[in-house]
Amino acid sequence: MAISDLSRSTLFFADQRLCSADILSPSEVRARIQIAVLNFLKSISSPDPFIPDLPLICRDGKNAGIRRSLLTDVASVYVSHSFITRSLRGPGDAKAFIRVWMVMELCFRILGDGKVVTQRELFYKLLSDWPDYFSSQSLVNATVQDVVALLRCSRQSLGIMASSRGAVIGRLLLQVPGHEIVDCTLVGNSGYAITGDLNVLSKLILSSDARYIIVVEKDAIFQRLAEDQLYNQIPCILITAKGYPDIATRFFLHRLSQAFPSLPILALVDWNPAGLAILCTYKFGSIKMGLEAYRYACNVKWLGLRGNDLYIIPQHSMVQLKARDLQIAKSLLSSDLLQDIYREELGFMVEMGKRVEIEALYCNGFEYLGKFIVKKIVQCDYI
Repeated sequence: MAISDLSRSTLFFADQRLCSADILSPSEVRARIQIAVLNFLKSISSPDPFIPDLPLICRDGKNAGIRRSLLTDVASVYVSHSFITRSLRGPGDAKAFIRVWMVMELCFRILGDGKVVTQRELFYKLLSDWPDYFSSQSLVNATVQDVVALLRCSRQSLGIMASSRGAVIGRLLLQVPGHEIVDCTLVGNSGYAITGDLNVLSKLILSSDARYIIVVEKDAIFQRLAEDQLYNQIPCILITAKGYPDIATRFFLHRLSQAFPSLPILALVDWNPAGLAILCTYKFGSIKMGLEAYRYACNVKWLGLRGNDLYIIPQHSMVQLKARDLQIAKSLLSSDLLQDIYREELGFMVEMGKRVEIEALYCNGFEYLGKFIVKKIVQCDYI
């Protein structure tokens, strides 16, 4: 079947310009899986039997773009109706084809049992049942995204819960309906752990007198700011995903942005390509999850570290860019994600050949970090 015909053959066709993953009930997802099975059986039992390819929405940079809201400053990654296939006949594709059916079968059972599992739990179950097909977590993750791209439903709708590393602290009261209110100024320096259950996060009752939301790249910096009670120096909510953001932390941040739309969201990341990539993931979403990216995108501003902060950093605290840094920089510069001012900042990093971590600010004393953040916020020094 020609690629141009796949859009007409896909099971759950919607908007020609924009693909998205629906949030569905368990019964609706199970119905879509049943339709996929029935179509497969129809093909192999026809007078001229054949094994049909699986048409999946393509999830790479060539099929991605930026969608900008007309009413807000939020922009997000989207993917359009360009298809790839998983085929049993392809020499390198047969296992991927089979893995899609295996994951769908397991999700069908999970949803029927009313269960929710993490991707890590899913991996160990698949490894136990089919070790020749699922030898790594990355294979499971990729196959889950294939199923999302086939059935056009969210990962949560498949009964797969996000694994969360995220934490929050500061001027925020939150409550799971039917449970006690949590005051996030009283949760200890490690913060309140963000659950990976997006259904729970979607139902949280939120209240805050904060004026800013600050997203912190690193857990160590988050705990330093928590210990210094930055949220009492300037009324704010602090969030961290402890590195590259997981879905649950991104979803929680998006919930905050909807609950408190007037609060600026400011990112504190290392001055290196990876730090900018982390900021962009919060800001735009990721191409690999392009069908769901718009649900997690937030209008995040770059607080620091930035090039105009380097004057307070001693030269010996600047480290040479590594090969991995240059790879990330090349990827970012080749995409349409970056606005001009971010592109200039990244170009400056590459030109200098240096990277600076947030911890370099400690050359001015451990208490300086909070003062640095407050000064930049008061001066509206973010982009």
